[in-house]
Amino acid sequence: MSSRLALFDLDNTLLAGDSDHGWGEFMVQQGLVDAADYGAKNDAFYADYLAGSLDMVAYAEFALAPLTQYSVQELNHIHEQFMQTTVIPMIAPKTQALLQTHREAGDVLVIITATNDFITGPIASYLDIPHLIATPTECIDGRYTGKLSGSPCFKAGKIDKLKTWMSQQGHTIEGACFYSDSHNDLPLLELVDEPIAVDPDAQLEAHALAKGWPVLSLR
Repeated sequence: MSSRLALFDLDNTLLAGDSDHGWGEFMVQQGLVDAADYGAKNDAFYADYLAGSLDMVAYAEFALAPLTQYSVQELNHIHEQFMQTTVIPMIAPKTQALLQTHREAGDVLVIITATNDFITGPIASYLDIPHLIATPTECIDGRYTGKLSGSPCFKAGKIDKLKTWMSQQGHTIEGACFYSDSHNDLPLLELVDEPIAVDPDAQLEAHALAKGWPVLSLR
């Protein structure tokens, strides 16, 4: 059986939307945060992300701050609602078929995402993807602290996280493919043997076409 890595970005790739931004909108809708203040800041950070200028640590601490008000058990219940109302409808129509193709090929499926592991852990489980490399949140004595427990899994940081994970799991990058929508992922896309642009932003699409990379849509 092959041990080739099939790497997937999550937001706007396997999902036809952004789970991180969607979580912020969900909290506003549920009255868990101040609508005007939190919503505006959430939108501003997302605009920075799209522009490639996001301060990932500042954003992560902003996004994680509301988690400190609840126990892990309470947050798990809230996340279940988030999955049903926001994430499941956001899964791109062709995602499951693509994942199944890689399973049948014997590939090792991995989500590698800048979004934190609190948000993305249940999403990876729902998609039946066994491995998740995400921005790590700090949880002490059953409470989230609002801080990261390591460096963000973002831009070139994805390569650092992947290398650490591969050394722990006994995998190599040889033959790996990586699916992403974002120019923020160009460092890892350039590294793998098979980069694939999925519903790409304008900058990634131009780069992919110039390089002769495959461009596909899961929507």
